[in-house]
Amino acid sequence: MSGPVDETGTLDVPADGGASSVGREARLPSGPSPRGRRVVALVDTDSFAKWGAHLLAAAPAGWDLDLRTVATPRSASAKQLRSAFRGLDARLAHLRTAPPTPKDVDAVVEELRVDPPDAVLVSLIGPVAELVIDEVHRRIPDRPVLVSGLPGISFPAKWKGIFFRARADLFVLHSHREVRAYEEMAIEGGVEPHFALATLPFARSASASASTSASTGAPDATGVNVRDAVVFAAQPSVPLERVDRALVVEWLVATARQHPEWRVVIKTRAAAGEHQTHREEHPYPDLVPADAPANLVVESGPMAEHLDRAVALVTISSTAVLEAAARGVPALTLTDFGIGRHLINEVFVSSGLEGDSVDLVDGRFGTVRPSWMQDNYFHPASDDDWQRRLTELMVQRDAGTLVDREPARRSRGGVLRRAWERKNALGGADRSALGWLALVIGAPIRTTKRLARKARALVDPPEPVVVAAPTSQRAASAGAGSAAGASSAAGGGSEGLGDRQQELVAGGDPG
Repeated sequence: MSGPVDETGTLDVPADGGASSVGREARLPSGPSPRGRRVVALVDTDSFAKWGAHLLAAAPAGWDLDLRTVATPRSASAKQLRSAFRGLDARLAHLRTAPPTPKDVDAVVEELRVDPPDAVLVSLIGPVAELVIDEVHRRIPDRPVLVSGLPGISFPAKWKGIFFRARADLFVLHSHREVRAYEEMAIEGGVEPHFALATLPFARSASASASTSASTGAPDATGVNVRDAVVFAAQPSVPLERVDRALVVEWLVATARQHPEWRVVIKTRAAAGEHQTHREEHPYPDLVPADAPANLVVESGPMAEHLDRAVALVTISSTAVLEAAARGVPALTLTDFGIGRHLINEVFVSSGLEGDSVDLVDGRFGTVRPSWMQDNYFHPASDDDWQRRLTELMVQRDAGTLVDREPARRSRGGVLRRAWERKNALGGADRSALGWLALVIGAPIRTTKRLARKARALVDPPEPVVVAAPTSQRAASAGAGSAAGASSAAGGGSEGLGDRQQELVAGGDPG
């Protein structure tokens, strides 16, 4: 008998037991009763911890959930984890008060070997994700289903995101547009597509949130709800250069002076000494001038708490803008530095959220266009298929028919090469003698390749990606028609695969 699979991994049977089917005998399902599923998430950095925990919390109510942190060079601090774990359901709510202590990769994989769950959500930066996925394949005979993905905005598609997670059984993305772009790139790179759709945890219930959150705020000392903050969502590497980041601070200072009735909040993701998914060379707090107005403040903490009292959110391209849009909070994605993949803002073309520093200082913010939402993060929940596909994979595991996927890495080198990749992923967290040997041999080779790439770039620099789009809220209404065309002008959303190794340089974007 065949039929749809429910979320417990059993077949749905019609109420009449199938008697209405012509030529078939009506039978009730036999065999053991369906068992609950157990899924473990592995996280490391601040953004992967937040995404992994909140995606896990969206799993069916009957599933048993667990979460563990992995010790890596960029592991989130306990404070960052408590912030990331805000708002989880009852199964994971304890994590906010008692976040798990990071354990090294070998200890985590050994725990999975001794007591294998049905599935593991590998919510780790790219090189560590690849390492853990490989270790699970090699060390656990009856391995769990491996699910991975990328937190936040993942458009345009990036080859290294696919490369590091090619052996995962399922790769979770968050918009129809992303799925199309990643499928195209995977096929071009010789990787069988394995992408599933899930609503971004921070963009859920856009319509419901818009009707409630936008009209309320955070209570003040008298119990009255207050909305008085313009929140700037800082990103560690966008924009990258110090001069550009200092310019952003100048705009925020001007906004604070122009609007003394507002608190202008530079919302950071890490305190001094804490790590982030992406390295931050020039932290915003260091760029705030001594004579900044008192209503310009630097704060950290959960983004949701800041949005509770926000009149608007401003960013270059942070995923927080989607969280704001889901709540009905006006927003602005600054286009003063241009539009391109290095700014992660191509996806916002024709969204209605684009603006510039003049809009910011003048207090003009945008609202997301309904025509943009369906293809970009605000699709109907019924379009999500990650839970169904994960269930199907767990059923295959139960039956012993789960097929191992091929890695994208084709490099040779055997044990020494694996030691190099492990050292590259874990840095100082890997203390093995073989890892140090691989580093001694591999580091000069890597340096030589980097210098060669830089030399080629000087001779033949890449052409900048330019997208025609409204650059201010003042032009947005007049340019709404042309903006839709500009969206397609941005291309298919996939970077070229010409020099794949350049996308896999250690120490860069962790993928």
